Amino acid sequence: MASTNDLKNGMVLNLDGQLWSVVWFQHHKPGKGGAVMRTKLKNVLSGKVVDKTFNADVKVEVANVDKRDMTYLYNDGGSYVFMDSSTYEQVHISPEVVGEASHFLLENQDAIVAVHEDLPLYVELPASVELLVEYTEPGLQGDRSTGGTKPAKLETGYTIQVPLFLTTGEKVKVDTRTGDYLGRVTS
Repeated sequence: MASTNDLKNGMVLNLDGQLWSVVWFQHHKPGKGGAVMRTKLKNVLSGKVVDKTFNADVKVEVANVDKRDMTYLYNDGGSYVFMDSSTYEQVHISPEVVGEASHFLLENQDAIVAVHEDLPLYVELPASVELLVEYTEPGLQGDRSTGGTKPAKLETGYTIQVPLFLTTGEKVKVDTRTGDYLGRVTS
């Protein structure tokens, strides 16, 4: 149990038997009445985001979530197979749990898997990854970095918008949270 005054971003709460991750919180003291804690909570399993207000210093149950370092091995067709970096145990995770992270997963890539009572909750990737552009339309003379964008298919099969000057075979840095192009990778 923890007090609502101890809330932090990323903390996982057990409210009414469901797991909720704290996305945002703010301590608020109105002119009259007691202080309250405004929060934005995301359901760990469904991804639904809700606003919830707690009275200050109310006890809430904190879920015991274990974040494990794992390595993505392969997709066996029905699930994604990860290996625990410390025990070398292989874990099969459903596509629903992997979610948007599947757009940026490459074999042998490190990830953090959040586990609660031996049930994988979600997969967390680094903030950005470097991926190869598998195909994009060729650039034309005069295309500049300040111009428009064009679609580019990455080696994972996901398509993002990139500047007109990029060509097939180049490596790009991609934000795993938004899917945005961050820049060209020069080696």
